[in-house]
Amino acid sequence: MNEAIPVLSCSDLSYCVGAAQLLQGINLNALPGETLGIIGPNGSGKSTLLKLLANLRVPSRGEAFIHGQPLRKMSQRTIAQQLAVVEQHADTHDGIGVFDAVALGRTPWLSALCPWSGNDTAIVEQALIDVDATHLRSRTWRSLSGGERQRVHIARALAQRPQILLLDEPTNHLDIQHQLAILKMVKALPLTTLIALHDLNQALSCDRLAILERGRLMALGSPLEVLTPQRLEATFGVQAHYLTDPFDGAQILRMRPF
Repeated sequence: MNEAIPVLSCSDLSYCVGAAQLLQGINLNALPGETLGIIGPNGSGKSTLLKLLANLRVPSRGEAFIHGQPLRKMSQRTIAQQLAVVEQHADTHDGIGVFDAVALGRTPWLSALCPWSGNDTAIVEQALIDVDATHLRSRTWRSLSGGERQRVHIARALAQRPQILLLDEPTNHLDIQHQLAILKMVKALPLTTLIALHDLNQALSCDRLAILERGRLMALGSPLEVLTPQRLEATFGVQAHYLTDPFDGAQILRMRPF
């Protein structure tokens, strides 16, 4: 992993709505190929941070960068060729078919000079395979469950063939089997991934974690380095200690309310 050249970064990134400061002074670097988890209590600014990094919102102060280039100087098409995002509450037109919904991920790469080709079809098919959704390809969006829709949204993002993947709580609505499968798949992708998560034990599998609290970055580092009992008490309001899984020696968080 080359730590000298961040793929996605931000400097003094802040965002206000009226008098409410939702994010304040965030400085963050996402390194090539890493999975960076974004965690924090509800309302801590996780979704807002991902939207700013995806250029879906304009910061009140500060700047976000892809490979050192300011997002504000890039076209949305150019950004979409490098970065894909799966929002927490994304939706799609009810009447569209699953294959066509995933095919929308190819839009940034298509033009009059570069129309749809067999290569695009192959990329969409592979994206459906990656999220275990090939059996859904002929279904309509309106017929899908919440978990199935989530997998199709992730497939659409993968069909963009991005270098950077932003995921806002992607395991919402998924059963435990598909939660684990999606997280394993994301971890294995040759991409730089930023993923907002609620489940702290799932977050332990990330390369690094950024902990947000009331719009501020409180800690950044390896999971065991930043998820200390003291930090869990201060930020999440829980008592916690680590257990060792006898199966593989992994550390697991056991949390209790005060």
